[in-house]
Amino acid sequence: MKKKELKKMTKSQALKDIDKLKKDLFNFRFKKINSQITDSAKIKSTKKNIARLKTIIEDKSNA
Repeated sequence: MKKKELKKMTKSQALKDIDKLKKDLFNFRFKKINSQITDSAKIKSTKKNIARLKTIIEDKSNA
C-alpha cells in the first residue's frame, strides 16, 4: 500500500483492511508451519501494512 492511498482512507475503511490483513496473516502463519508458503516475505509486509493502517487511524483520531 502506498502512503497516498492510506491517507485517503477513512477510519472505517482502514479498520476493515486491518481485519482482512489480520486474517491473511493468520493464514500465512498457518501455511508457514505446514511448509506451504512460497514467499515468506508476505508475512513481514502484512505486519508492516497493519502497523501503517493503525498509525493512520491514530493520526485521524488525534486530529
